[in-house]
Amino acid sequence: MSEALRTAAEIADTVLFPAAAGVDAADRVPASHLDLLAEHGFYGLSTVDLPDYPSVLRLVETLAGGCLNTTFVWMQHHGPVMTLARSANEPLREKHLDDLIAGRARAGVAVGAAVRPGPPLLRAEPVEGGYLFDGSAPWVSGWDMIDTLHTAARDAQDVLVLALLDAVASDTVSVEPLDLLAVRASRTVTLTFTRHFVPAERIVHTVPQAEYLTGDAESQRFNGALALGIAGRAITLLGDAAGALPVQLEAARTQLHTAAPEDIAQARAVGSELALRAANACAVHHGSRSLLPGSDAQRLVREATFLLLFGSRPAIRTALLAKLTG
Repeated sequence: MSEALRTAAEIADTVLFPAAAGVDAADRVPASHLDLLAEHGFYGLSTVDLPDYPSVLRLVETLAGGCLNTTFVWMQHHGPVMTLARSANEPLREKHLDDLIAGRARAGVAVGAAVRPGPPLLRAEPVEGGYLFDGSAPWVSGWDMIDTLHTAARDAQDVLVLALLDAVASDTVSVEPLDLLAVRASRTVTLTFTRHFVPAERIVHTVPQAEYLTGDAESQRFNGALALGIAGRAITLLGDAAGALPVQLEAARTQLHTAAPEDIAQARAVGSELALRAANACAVHHGSRSLLPGSDAQRLVREATFLLLFGSRPAIRTALLAKLTG
């Protein structure tokens, strides 16, 4: 195990998990949690001592098993960093990338509204000097805890316009908090853009929607590590009562790490169903106290249920329904 993974496990077990019930009841992730991850370099995964991509997935899994709220906010950061690192907009890259990698600045994501199939929820209209963004971006996490927002809108030719915006409300950007089943401390909101002007210098890049979607499978693999973290924590709390679940977790982990792009939906379904089953087993094992506020088992059941739906795609939903109803 690399030093980074050992550090992540120590943080998860000694800092994140002991505080997870309190964070679950709070209105935001403690700044100290995010600062601790930045202190250890975890906001710049490309600079951390991790030998391969499966180790990156294990790090996400480990942190999620400590506190899903914290990990959920933190993991939004990495897509913007990777996209900005490849951007041809050199002034934008030079202005923001080093601070984002160091965790001195933190990023969120508002991409799904333009990427999803069908008409875009967030539209881009070219105008002199840039674009107007108009429409809504649901499921933006980390609000009031992030500095910049990696935002995608789609134009009339189905080209995505990806921009790095300031994460602040304004006359043209309004904010509506979402009351979620779990991870409420992630401060997830819906943003509404009303002909919001985005200057050309804030454009990270443009790409056809179809081309962008060719890389979607890897983001689904990355997100899938969250459910394995919930399953792993539930198994730990079950102890000797875990039965075959540890072996099933190892199999689900291998499947997620090694699945070909066309098989990631099935791997996601396996991990999410396992998380739900392990969390429910944990709740049953701990009995009626699992019904009380502050119960770790009760929280894990809600978080596992949340992860059945988070970041889903039609193929994942179909695979999950087959497992849950078969």
